[in-house]
Amino acid sequence: MSVTYALTGLAVLTVLLVLRFPLGPAMLLVGMGGYATLSGPGPLLDFMKSAAYWRFASYDFSVIPMFLLMGQIAARSSLSSSLFGAANSFFGHRKGGVAMAAVGGCGAFGAICGSSLATAGAMAQVALPELKRYRYSGALATGSLAAGGTLGILIPPSVALVVYAVAVQANVVRMFEAALIPGLLAMMTFWATIAIYVRLVPGAGPVGKRATWRERLRALAATWPSATIFLVVVGGIYAGFFDPTEAAAVGVVGSAAAAWANGSLNRRVFKEALLGAAETTAMIFIILLGAEFLNAFLALSGFPSFMAELAAQSGWSPYTILLLMLVFYLLLGCFMDSLAMIFLTVPVFWPIAASLDFGLSPADLQIWFGIITLVVVELGLITPPVGMNVLIINKAAGDVPLRDTFMGTLPFVLAELIRVMLLIIFPGIILFLPRLLS
Repeated sequence: MSVTYALTGLAVLTVLLVLRFPLGPAMLLVGMGGYATLSGPGPLLDFMKSAAYWRFASYDFSVIPMFLLMGQIAARSSLSSSLFGAANSFFGHRKGGVAMAAVGGCGAFGAICGSSLATAGAMAQVALPELKRYRYSGALATGSLAAGGTLGILIPPSVALVVYAVAVQANVVRMFEAALIPGLLAMMTFWATIAIYVRLVPGAGPVGKRATWRERLRALAATWPSATIFLVVVGGIYAGFFDPTEAAAVGVVGSAAAAWANGSLNRRVFKEALLGAAETTAMIFIILLGAEFLNAFLALSGFPSFMAELAAQSGWSPYTILLLMLVFYLLLGCFMDSLAMIFLTVPVFWPIAASLDFGLSPADLQIWFGIITLVVVELGLITPPVGMNVLIINKAAGDVPLRDTFMGTLPFVLAELIRVMLLIIFPGIILFLPRLLS
């Protein structure tokens, strides 16, 4: 009977989201209503007096505003232009090389930004003019940038990785370690996709100017602030010098110093960065609070354990159930942003995955399932009809029809699906670094 209440609550939540009700308040209303229905108003009030404090007092969540501020400062500085310039000096003379440089710049910038939307927005400003200057097709130019922007969600540091780790009580550092190789694999598959695309569609990606080695070394030297920030932040985490929160604080100082040194940081820009980080943090924390109440309601109803038991008794193989969950993520990604998907689904899907036998230890399963989930969540940023990266890049381009931008992302969607299958078939791709560094 309690499961019926859970299903009713989820149906109400779906209706609210379809009506464009904000996710955090929607989860809060459904969670509070369901909790009161199952336990009464008294227990709900008892839960309310402590739930917010214990949720927000978590030390692990203190990393979120710090990484967001680092990303805001990096996005408003000229760090993205130096990274694109260095990549373009090495790739620009090849067919599709400027698009490859844009993807490479996205990967490097995502490593110091941690946000897919910020990565896409920042790289669009510096890469689109070059792509237009060399007469790249609108589909390839915007599609490659939209896809490249998704690297910000996986290449550490990443806010989405932190949120997932806290949701399933995984080790944040091990999640960062596990994400690095799949993130680099994504960048290489995007390069391969561009190389194939420009051969199948002649003229879509003309060759650019060949840089001399002197110019390449000069462009590479200009990236030293970004390289230093990445090495200090991520290298410090991997080496055990910092925990993620301390590393994020160091990253904020490093990003601010680099932006101030190149003249792109002033009082107005710093104020905008602070406000941007505060607004995004508030949005995330409101969703967190709503998720806390919704998860408490679902736990009271026994819905997660019911779903796990149902999956175990279905007779389907673990991989069939996993693929069904990933297909659901693909469908959900058409209408919801990445963090919202993680908050909403992981409390239900993780118990199901944990009940299945994939031949992995519980700790390895947490990491493997999380990285695969985030890779599929990435796809939601470039799939129609609401791919946020696509909308950002298309708006920045101005003169490219939205249909062309979505068509330009389709080869990258196919590449991502191939990568997902590789990560499922070969878990060692994800688990190699965590096992090596443990």
